[in-house]
Amino acid sequence: MSDEQRKALKKITDEMATTKDHWFEYWKTYSDFDTWQFWANVFLFVAPLIVLFIFLDRNKAFRIGFFGFGVHMISVYLDAFGTTHGFWEYPFKWFPFLTNSLGLDASLIPVAYMLLYQWTLNREKNYYLYMTGLSLMFSFGFKPLMDWLELFQRNKGLQFWHLFIIYLLVGIVPKLLTDFFAWYQSKAHVRRSRA
Repeated sequence: MSDEQRKALKKITDEMATTKDHWFEYWKTYSDFDTWQFWANVFLFVAPLIVLFIFLDRNKAFRIGFFGFGVHMISVYLDAFGTTHGFWEYPFKWFPFLTNSLGLDASLIPVAYMLLYQWTLNREKNYYLYMTGLSLMFSFGFKPLMDWLELFQRNKGLQFWHLFIIYLLVGIVPKLLTDFFAWYQSKAHVRRSRA
């Protein structure tokens, strides 16, 4: 690594450390334990996990869990992209060192899509049709509510229909991945049964 590159990297890491300190001060001032917004974020994380524990079809837990992990990862990546590029932000955070919303990305969104996926599997319904409905609810119902409550803030001309496209991706990509791995596993079972 050249000296010039080393200096550039050091400048970036120093700026990141300063930004982290600013976020922590902001969190202590506006978003810590004595605000209702902090507890709303805790609720958004805990309540869906309790619902999932109660309603998860344990016979399909691994497949649904794999799908849910995919939803979680896609949500985290897209949310990180949106926040780091300034398209949106969360003025009140559960943890000051996270750019995204832990309650949404790690709990509410994955659990909602997981329960929908489970429901469509158990009733042999068209996942994509119902997933589009859920994406509409998140984009034009839940996110506007969060915006109104100032738990979510849109920037740079972001519209709710942009979020709709994001929620479609959150629902489609993990479904395709899960279907691929389920197909791949079924091929292995067929080969074993022939042997």
